[in-house]
Amino acid sequence: MNRRKEEGGRRKNAQGRAARSVAMFATLVLLFPSSFLLGQERPLPDTSTFFGAVRENLARAGRIQDQFAYKERRTRIHTNPFGRLGTGGAMVYEVIPNPAGPGFTRRILERDGKPIVNGEVERLGQRRRRDRAQSPSAIQDTASALDFAIDRRVIVGGRPAILVTFTPKKDAKPATREGRLARAFTGTIWVDEAEEEVIRVEATAIDSISYGYGLLARLNEGTVVTLLRERVEDGLWLPTSIRFRGEGRALLLRKLTVDFAIDWFDYRKLSTPGGQSDP
Repeated sequence: MNRRKEEGGRRKNAQGRAARSVAMFATLVLLFPSSFLLGQERPLPDTSTFFGAVRENLARAGRIQDQFAYKERRTRIHTNPFGRLGTGGAMVYEVIPNPAGPGFTRRILERDGKPIVNGEVERLGQRRRRDRAQSPSAIQDTASALDFAIDRRVIVGGRPAILVTFTPKKDAKPATREGRLARAFTGTIWVDEAEEEVIRVEATAIDSISYGYGLLARLNEGTVVTLLRERVEDGLWLPTSIRFRGEGRALLLRKLTVDFAIDWFDYRKLSTPGGQSDP
């Protein structure tokens, strides 16, 4: 008698668990809009058309970017008490491109969170590396050095995004530094589907990366680079941060541990030839 009661209790418990599972599933289905579920069944965008639009948007951002002033926060590189090079603390700058031609001015605003009054102003005559990296030639050369493939559709910030994977193209012969650097990475790109704009890039080095012909620094295989972009005004997305994490060697001998980040924020469109920005 007791055995039959125990078996009956186990069956009821199993049925109860099954019922709760079904109820939970039904609740989830009701919580998610039907358009979300149907969206997963939509065909993925045409590869050629989609990639072409994304490249054009990146090139357009590179052309327009010189019309904006912004603030830049970058991690400081220092030597720790053990003689190893590392990263920590931050500097904040105001950056104003020269609207009349190449170049920019950069004024220091903060060091390690402390405001600097009448900070030093640098006037540099060459275009910044970040600007060159977004030039049409650099974008095209980088794209030609990699194989891209649409993987699937995901949701980012409540919006549909296309997940794109990339690997180095074996027979590529890039002409720019950006293209040559791209061949050392494999990774993933998140692209806003509606606006065809890159949201995020995560790249992992599959080879070592040298700076200054390896004499200044060499980052090891496995270094991870993350780039973020956001909409700064209607129809225009610009980079908001880039981060490097990894290990390597500096000056041939010193071990280098890197957690280096640059953030770009407070974009303000220039409104006068003198470089003043809109309030």
